[in-house]
Amino acid sequence: MIWAALVGAGLLGLWLFGERGRLLRPSTWRMVRISGWRRFLKLTTAHGYVYARWTYQYVKLGSQIIAPLLGEQGKRWLATHYHGKVLPTELAQALVTVQEDIPLHSLEQIVPFPVARDLVLNGPPDIALYECPCRQLRANPCTPTQVCMVVGQPFVDFMLEHHPRGARRITQAEAVELLQAEHDRGHVHTAWFKDAAAGRFYAICNCCSCCCGGIEAMMRHGIPMLIPSGYVSHIDPQRCSACGRCVRGCPFGALRWNGDTIQGDRTVILNWEACLGCGVCQALCPSGAISLLRDEAKGMPLDVRLLLSRSPTE
Repeated sequence: MIWAALVGAGLLGLWLFGERGRLLRPSTWRMVRISGWRRFLKLTTAHGYVYARWTYQYVKLGSQIIAPLLGEQGKRWLATHYHGKVLPTELAQALVTVQEDIPLHSLEQIVPFPVARDLVLNGPPDIALYECPCRQLRANPCTPTQVCMVVGQPFVDFMLEHHPRGARRITQAEAVELLQAEHDRGHVHTAWFKDAAAGRFYAICNCCSCCCGGIEAMMRHGIPMLIPSGYVSHIDPQRCSACGRCVRGCPFGALRWNGDTIQGDRTVILNWEACLGCGVCQALCPSGAISLLRDEAKGMPLDVRLLLSRSPTE
């Protein structure tokens, strides 16, 4: 019922916000053509229009009202149709600096949901930076707030056309710089896929556990919206100084103390199940005791450099 209301509001918006008598603005026409009329008639693209056109209202409704009410079936449905892949900084930077087209299919090991088994990147990609809707919802958000990246067309033009005050076009170099800055702040890079975006990768978010609706949905409501990076943290006990920065900074609560904290006889241990391989702890560790290791049980990394060597039909 709620989804029907959202779609209805979106269809009404198509009429109310037409530019100079147009039913749809130019970027919306492009989105419809790329997604396909069949998807549009099934209201999938109309749902995507509602999401992209009223992003902040959509995220507020979803995170504060809908997510807490979902049962197990609803949680699974939401994660299947809208989810993010955790990325270490190096892989996130590779996504925004690709220089050639990458159409790939059947990537179940990377994104194990049917809606996002295709990866389409057009290089060099257009990139737009816009205000993070999750941070905008908070009374005292992390800063800066303009940290969400839309990658590729027609999504970039759509955001620039519909959010002229909150979105701006940036270069690949600026995107790389921002990703590094967010990593240094202890934030998580996530590549997002959505059914309404034709099952494609379309955005990179830089998430903090105190503001991010996706992390909150997973940690508080049990909605598996984030997929592991394909890596897992490894702690060298010989180099660990037990400073606690990684324990305090892990966005997923995967690190904890083991031992007597009063006497100082303590070590940091990892909860393998909870670790998504984001690399935040590695960045926070002043003694270089933490590294990221590949772990096949955590899936395949979204590594553009490796994907370039694969054939389009693999």
